[in-house]
Amino acid sequence: MALHLEIEAIQKVYPSESPEGRVEVFHRIDLSVDPGQFVSIVGPSGCGKTTLLRIVAGLEARTSGRILLDGRESEERDRRIGMVFQDYALFPWRTAVRNIEIGLEIQGMPQQKRRSLAMKYVRVFGLEGFADKYPKELSGGMKQRVAIARTLVANPEVVLMDEPFGSLDSQTRNRLQDFLLRIWRERKDTILFVTHNVDEAVYLSDRIAVLSPRPAAVCGIFDVALERPRDRTGPEANRIRKEILELLHRPHTSPVTF
Repeated sequence: MALHLEIEAIQKVYPSESPEGRVEVFHRIDLSVDPGQFVSIVGPSGCGKTTLLRIVAGLEARTSGRILLDGRESEERDRRIGMVFQDYALFPWRTAVRNIEIGLEIQGMPQQKRRSLAMKYVRVFGLEGFADKYPKELSGGMKQRVAIARTLVANPEVVLMDEPFGSLDSQTRNRLQDFLLRIWRERKDTILFVTHNVDEAVYLSDRIAVLSPRPAAVCGIFDVALERPRDRTGPEANRIRKEILELLHRPHTSPVTF
């Protein structure tokens, strides 16, 4: 069952040797993601998009603020939250199927049961014939499918995705976007998706949050009320894309409250 994710007044400050003695990454981040909703985050390079996902995932500490799941503050490394990393993060000494099942292994699931479940995801993710291949033997698209399968096989209720298609060529990227949408519609996960690609955000998302330059805050929210499958170059998609790009290119943006 998908959960409601609430990012409430998150601030992140790093100590620094600068005259100020600190670097403020987030001034205040407020963002709500409804159960089963696909929300993307876009923003300028260096504004802290990946850091925000890591905070939500419990991989990095926040300076202040709260992460709430269905109204209750989440615990560190909450198993209900799964994350797909930008660089695949596959173990090179493990085969595709053994990479997929590693989270289940850590949870203590018996070998036969976890292998059976992992093989189910091999089939669903179109990796038949590659289960026993090592990452170096897989294409970029296959590696990313393994990485997504590894996250979803543990059945998280909130899925965080950090530019999962950023290193892929445009054709592979488009295919995997459609593949992700199909899996998402079947599973109905709550997804928070980081991307530099505004076209990708418009194609995939129900809502798009735009972050300002550092210290970042949410400076715009765009609802994408377009039926799926979407026309990537349709007039409404182009209108939303244009408004987001104009907001990103403004020299100064003020945070907004929702």
